[in-house]
Amino acid sequence: MTLNLAPLLLCSLAPVGFAELRLAVISPFVDRSHGTERALAELLERLAQRHHCEIHLYSQRVEDIAVCAPTAGRAEKAGEIYWRRVPRLPGPHLLQFVAWLAANSLLRLCHRPLRTAPYDLVISPGINSLHADVVVVHALFHRLQEMSREQNAHTDARAGFFRRIHRRAYYALLVALERRIYGDRNVLLACVSRRTADLLARYFQRHDVRVIPNGVDPEQFSPSLRLSRRSEARLKRNFQSTDFVLLLLGNDWIVKGVPTILTAMAAVPGLPLHLLVVGTDAVAPFREMAKRLNVSTRFHCAPPQRDVMDFYAAADLYVSPSREDSFGLPVLEAMACGLPVITSTFAGVAEVITDETDGFILRDPSDSQALAQLLERLYVDESLRNRISEAATRTAEQWTWDRNAAEIWELLKYAAEKKIAATNFVR
Repeated sequence: MTLNLAPLLLCSLAPVGFAELRLAVISPFVDRSHGTERALAELLERLAQRHHCEIHLYSQRVEDIAVCAPTAGRAEKAGEIYWRRVPRLPGPHLLQFVAWLAANSLLRLCHRPLRTAPYDLVISPGINSLHADVVVVHALFHRLQEMSREQNAHTDARAGFFRRIHRRAYYALLVALERRIYGDRNVLLACVSRRTADLLARYFQRHDVRVIPNGVDPEQFSPSLRLSRRSEARLKRNFQSTDFVLLLLGNDWIVKGVPTILTAMAAVPGLPLHLLVVGTDAVAPFREMAKRLNVSTRFHCAPPQRDVMDFYAAADLYVSPSREDSFGLPVLEAMACGLPVITSTFAGVAEVITDETDGFILRDPSDSQALAQLLERLYVDESLRNRISEAATRTAEQWTWDRNAAEIWELLKYAAEKKIAATNFVR
């Protein structure tokens, strides 16, 4: 007999045990082309299929994940993901985000009279709900705002007045929401790295955060699969057999370290280095920089896509000297594919890497000379690349989405038990 926890929230002190949960999950969009959203897609599938949760996904856009449309009169059941579509308002980012917060809250409020009890838990990746029970923290806008102030003095001078005002107001709103949501000790927090946990302690005095790293699916990312697709992936991009291709996936290319990589490439002009950057950003400034450094013909850009293996298959080395990254999921995926990786101490994924054993960690992500020396070393030493690649694959196999989902499931059971106790205490 299947036991549903919803009535227990109102009338029982029984523990959660292995019962299913009815979850409301709040995220603007879900797909497998972006890091945070890919992590959410992997989690939701496992919560539904392995832990038999009934999931109601409040989102504006959903791709690459099987969902059901809620139908009036049809019984909803465990093990399904129901997409409750939230309308999207066009306009500047600030207006869009305010409208998103209002719309998903209103929609959930409208659904409550149709049920015998509210959702067992409301879960949000980040600050998407003012009333979440559990928040999985991937990035901190407090930290991003600090970095924006440090690096964008010259950008502000060139940007228009309204654009500057909009950016500052947008960051101010996000920071205020973080202060309210993350500062509320009734909200359980999980984060993807110890680095992010330390930032939560620094900004919000939250020392009760669970660290649950992201994962990788070994069946989707493996050396054999990457090598089987290598020729095709390189041919479509006109890479020669002698080209040594560096890969970087992600948005906000300044923060991800693209300028450092371009400068390092220019420092070793004799090497046939090519950089493939995949993501969404203003390309023109980076093309101008590549031209000044005489590496423009070896700088390549591509939009994100679901089939990220196509990018890993084209590469010889993954390089991500991030100035700030809560985790850095592509680094772990590259390791699972058997690619040697370079990241920085400012990326959470560095916590699962042993420097010079299964990857390389830059102490200073802006040190282009150190990066250039490392690129040259890896280019000329094939045995080193092979040794690092084999160790990287073994490390990545330890960090799976199954492990990630199992740890989050334990957190959700704890959160539900805590909510039951609080409800009965108030009564």
